[in-house]
Parts: sequence; structure tokens; C-alpha cells
Amino acid sequence: MSREELIAKAAADAGVQKTVAGAVLNSLLHSITATLKRGDKVSLVGFGTFSVGQRKARTGKIPGTKKEILIPAAKVPKFKPGKNLKEAVAGK
Repeated sequence: MSREELIAKAAADAGVQKTVAGAVLNSLLHSITATLKRGDKVSLVGFGTFSVGQRKARTGKIPGTKKEILIPAAKVPKFKPGKNLKEAVAGK
């Protein structure tokens, strides 16, 4: 499902205009991003939890030359699905 399809579906379900649904989606995504940027987590009970993980520095190889390079440590976004989402996807 694309962003536009998601907005159209949300607008239809809520009985509002697409522009309103789009503004809500943009606000939601901005809020989640800002919260993760601060290093906090976002929990949506039943759906899942967004958090920030730490990836350690490691060495890698350039496939063409086999030269080793250092891949620096990085913060990465993580998502852990909630029980309801897991069950819905599994078909339970």
C-alpha cells in the first residue's frame, strides 16, 4: 500500500477529506521521527514499538576489489510488532 492509498483508506474510514487524513498522517510520522531522534521510544499498544538501536562498528569488504573497509557505528530505527499485529499477520 502506498502513502496515497493509505491516506485515501484512512479518509474513507474516518469520513473526512483526504487533505485532513494526509495532515494527520504527516503529523503522526513527524512525531514518531522527532521522538526517535531524541532517543525515546514510541509504543502503540497492540500494534508495536518503535525504538532506536545501536549498531556496532564492523569491517566489511568491497565486493569488486575485496578491500576491507571500516563501517562506522550507527544509530538505527527498530520496530517490534505487538501481539495483536503478530496475530493478525499470522492469521490467528
